[in-house]
Amino acid sequence: MKQDLRFKANEWALILGASSGFGGATAIELARYGMNIFGVHLDRQTTMPHVQQIIKEITKTGSKAIFFNINAADSIKRNETIDEIQERFAGDKDATIRVLLHSLAFGTLKPFIAKKPEESLTQAQMEMTLDVMAHSLVYWTQGIVSRHLMKRGGRIFGMTSSGGHTAIPAYGAVSAAKASLESHVRQLAMELGCMGITVNALMAGVTDTPALRKIPGNEGMIEIAFHKNPSGRLTTPEDIAKMVVLLAQESAGWVSGNVIGVDGGEDIVSYIGQRHTHEHR
Repeated sequence: MKQDLRFKANEWALILGASSGFGGATAIELARYGMNIFGVHLDRQTTMPHVQQIIKEITKTGSKAIFFNINAADSIKRNETIDEIQERFAGDKDATIRVLLHSLAFGTLKPFIAKKPEESLTQAQMEMTLDVMAHSLVYWTQGIVSRHLMKRGGRIFGMTSSGGHTAIPAYGAVSAAKASLESHVRQLAMELGCMGITVNALMAGVTDTPALRKIPGNEGMIEIAFHKNPSGRLTTPEDIAKMVVLLAQESAGWVSGNVIGVDGGEDIVSYIGQRHTHEHR
């Protein structure tokens, strides 16, 4: 089965947020199918051992791994990184970024309205959250497309969540970013369709990642998801990784502009189980 899905030797994935969670799992899974990995991440010395482990897992598959420890929202660093990729592709006319995955989870978790004004979300925090978690998808896409680094058959994915259409305490700025990301996906899908490039948002269910653990009340979210999900388990980063592999195939070339749920049906369920129903009577 894996042999049938293998990618070509000169195809690369550019993964934004490659050091953990969805990005890390997807990097490893794509590598298992022969894709080389450019990873963009922002880590300090304390978390670098985990980054090195991901790189090790990629290289064990025989695929190449080139990682950039930068702020993905920094325009100068972004352009320097894309320029370096272009230089690495020089001399190989068939080299291409086959997959771009935007999985940046860095935003401010504060309420819009708080009892103490200083505890409310600020304008700078709102703008930073949307820039990192939504708008940067557009800027990275512009950079690789303008340099002709992605050819026909390219796949672009952005990670969203049910928070893009629901309200969660302290999640307002991130929720706005997810909704904005989904809008960017639709626009990019329309504009890149003539180039044979597809763009989709992947909506994961509740997943126990470092990003989730930063959300206030995450324990309750995890418990509810266990009871709410028809499969009785949480979504895993590997669930997302496997979907990226499938959607990166040539046969998925007509799937574009969508928000695709990768959650086992979690988002469509409006109750949280018989036990919880009795508890509220």
